[in-house]
Amino acid sequence: MCATCAFTAAAGAAGFRTWLQTRGWAWLTPRRLRRLTVVSVIAAFAGMTITF
Repeated sequence: MCATCAFTAAAGAAGFRTWLQTRGWAWLTPRRLRRLTVVSVIAAFAGMTITF
């Protein structure tokens, strides 16, 4: 994976986490948010690796 793809994947995952934090859902505890962040980072990196 190139550096540009890695930065794009990380930015997408960070944006997703920020979007989740601003929603204010009651079910989204800090522990669940952390887990969703890890899953989104893994999915973003896997997606960038597979597609390019």
